[in-house]
Amino acid sequence: METHDRITSDLEHAALYSPLPDNPSSPERIHSRKPLKGFAVILGSSIFLLSLIAIIINQIQQVPLENPEKDQSSNKTTPFSNISRPLPRGVEQGVSAKSYPSLSSELPYNWTNAMFSWQRTAFHFQPENNWMNDPNGPLYHKGWYHIFYQYNGESAVWGNISWGHAVSTDMIHWLHLPIAMVPDRWFDVNGVWTGSATFLPDGNIVMLYTGATNENVQVQNLAYPANLSDPLLLDWVKYDGNPVLVPPPGIGSKDFRDPTTAWIGPDGKWRIAIGSRVNTTGISLVYTTTNFITYDLKDQILHAVPGTGMWECVDLYPVSKNGSKGLDTSVNGPEIKHVLKASLDDTKLDHYAIGTYYPENDTWVPDNPAEDVGTGLQVDYGRYYASKTFYDPHKERRVVWGWINETDTENDDLRKGWASVQTIPRTVVLDSKTGTNVLQWPIEEIETLRLNSTEFEGVVVEPGSVVPLDIGTATQLDIFADFEIESLGSESINEKSVGCGGGSVDRSALGPFGLLVIADETLSEQTPIYFRSSNSDTFFCADETRSSKAPDVSKVVYGSKVPVLSDEKFSMRVLVDHSIIESFAQGGRTVITSRVYPTKAIYGAARIFLFNNATGLKIKASLKIWELNSAFIRPFPMDQAQ
Repeated sequence: METHDRITSDLEHAALYSPLPDNPSSPERIHSRKPLKGFAVILGSSIFLLSLIAIIINQIQQVPLENPEKDQSSNKTTPFSNISRPLPRGVEQGVSAKSYPSLSSELPYNWTNAMFSWQRTAFHFQPENNWMNDPNGPLYHKGWYHIFYQYNGESAVWGNISWGHAVSTDMIHWLHLPIAMVPDRWFDVNGVWTGSATFLPDGNIVMLYTGATNENVQVQNLAYPANLSDPLLLDWVKYDGNPVLVPPPGIGSKDFRDPTTAWIGPDGKWRIAIGSRVNTTGISLVYTTTNFITYDLKDQILHAVPGTGMWECVDLYPVSKNGSKGLDTSVNGPEIKHVLKASLDDTKLDHYAIGTYYPENDTWVPDNPAEDVGTGLQVDYGRYYASKTFYDPHKERRVVWGWINETDTENDDLRKGWASVQTIPRTVVLDSKTGTNVLQWPIEEIETLRLNSTEFEGVVVEPGSVVPLDIGTATQLDIFADFEIESLGSESINEKSVGCGGGSVDRSALGPFGLLVIADETLSEQTPIYFRSSNSDTFFCADETRSSKAPDVSKVVYGSKVPVLSDEKFSMRVLVDHSIIESFAQGGRTVITSRVYPTKAIYGAARIFLFNNATGLKIKASLKIWELNSAFIRPFPMDQAQ
């Protein structure tokens, strides 16, 4: 009864949606329910609130929520929270933090233009200048891959959010197009925020996105291409009847965002999911529609996890139990599992879980409740957020994008004129060997950038040793490395799990060992990518603590457990692109993205090394390292677009 009473109290204290202002250009606004009057409105709201209470009680299985009277606006688990500093950009407007306060009381580092220039990547997607965050609405249309993204065309800091737009034939070389949508209507005047694309059976494309209204209420809006025959999809039309969805009763006006790609249920109706929360319980609402204009809110929520806070950028997609191909979002059946992913506003982390989607009541249940969304696996254990997948029908694969944000200061971003990049697109499949995680891997097109390669076979690295690898330029690399270990003691080693430890300098009998990338000759700057084992498990880690001499950037140790099966060697793949390092362990079971800010290990001074800091074993490493060319990322020649 205590849990029931607390949830009831949560909903009673939840911020009800305040009516939107009249819109002269759209006298008949679209609502989530058919318009009712008087008693019917009160009755309908009461029924929804009581239904939501029952649903959450049932789905969270008596896990108590926090006191609803506590201040829910502050994020207790993230470095952005500091009462002595002003709120980061975006928080007051109702989205996750989009700036990173300085972590140092020392004077800012004196960056040079050469250092800033080196930080810019060579083959990761980013606009020519200014601010970028979430990837939006990726799709494939008439021979072109399209990526839209949150973009401020006026500055290198968050604000004035529009939809940037670029196209590619291979998702490696990109052509910038004019901005697709700008915040110019009352229903999105404070931001054209994150959204998703859906292809209809007749070939039409609908784009649902969150708009921040003139009163900063989060609503869902509909847009579509002005000319579907245009391969570049240059012009987009916002539906005159927007918004098509507003926050339902019991959901806060700033807790209703990021609609998913739609999928078709057995009744022939489309479904979309939208992220939200009830107090500190993260939830995903489900709506059905037949025309993407009028919607019905389902009685059941898709899923809820107590203590995870606001869910952003929710994603739900199918994966084959035994296949290597991707699946359209609407596919379901006995040989299908479903991945549910949410970006947690409180922690700025992307979490996912494997489970089963039940179309009869539009709910999702995790295979392992101990590793639910927000309490278990992460999409990426590094500097990564707001990921979005799409189905690529051209190559029958599911591809995921993710946002790599900055940890330097806003002043530095303004000086260099840009902020943030996107990850290399990755394919996503279910790991058929474990069945408990997905595998992420760079799309095969990255291989077209490969230039000369260097191979090293059976390089022995003794305990406490560092071995340089002479490959020449070491700032744009695709590295494959396998490690075999040999115990040096005759007695068995009893090593307890300590995770990533205190970084690569924290020695134990079975680790760490791996690579030092973006390192200078004296190792005064370095970013170790390494394994650290124990008798019970293995961790895969990235250590940024010595990645830069600059005091005012984030330098942390990232990592997580990674399954290494009995017939497998320790293996990693590492993509190095100047200041971005993407690391994949055991075929992509665990992935870590690093954003580093070296001051010495740049240009020709950047090196790569093997290292072994284990005290009880020596390693034998075999590597193949390709130097990578730069991608062509430039404006589309619009004079040739006709």
